[in-house]
Amino acid sequence: MQTEEYLLDGMKILQDSEQYRFTSDAVLLARFVTAKKGERVADFCSGSGVVGLHFFGENTGVEHVTLFEMQPVLARMSEKSVALNGLQEHFTVENVRLQEIPARYTEAFSLILCNPPYERGGFSSASEQRAPCRRELTLTLEELCLAAAKCLKFGGRFALIHRADRVAEVLYTLHAHRLEPKKLQFVAGKAGAKPYAVLVMAVKGGKPGTEVLPACANTRN
Repeated sequence: MQTEEYLLDGMKILQDSEQYRFTSDAVLLARFVTAKKGERVADFCSGSGVVGLHFFGENTGVEHVTLFEMQPVLARMSEKSVALNGLQEHFTVENVRLQEIPARYTEAFSLILCNPPYERGGFSSASEQRAPCRRELTLTLEELCLAAAKCLKFGGRFALIHRADRVAEVLYTLHAHRLEPKKLQFVAGKAGAKPYAVLVMAVKGGKPGTEVLPACANTRN
């Protein structure tokens, strides 16, 4: 195991060479929404904590961020990254499966961010440690939306990134859990290319109506 330290827009992020390493998609998600004053944020499937840490660093007005990660190694790494940035007062790390989030977090957050595992199928070429971060082995889209609906306050926002070719399933599942899609943006590897991902922001109890933004090019991917 080799721990690597990255500097991302002023935030120090630790990664393990044997674990899942974040991509620029995580940065796109962190920049897809902006914080409101007094925002209490959750980062689901937080991995090394990059989305939550980057979002906190990019936004003023964030009151607290809770990182939820099921793999103990990644949860400990998140705690180290939080300490490395001196943010223990503003962050909590929970080593727990989203299906087993404690009742104290029911309707606790005004914003939830998530870069979930969104590949179907088995382990493929991914290692045993990396596979749960990439593939729906331990968490389905249905379970993810159920957890988000449980933990969001009424009117709270849920922002996630997912596969572009699963956009219909994503929108349907969000809507089924009273998470109304309000903003959508496709992501391509370069301008004019076929999108490979989609960013979606939904509101708990929101009214129908979705703003579709122009596709963005993720040239850092």
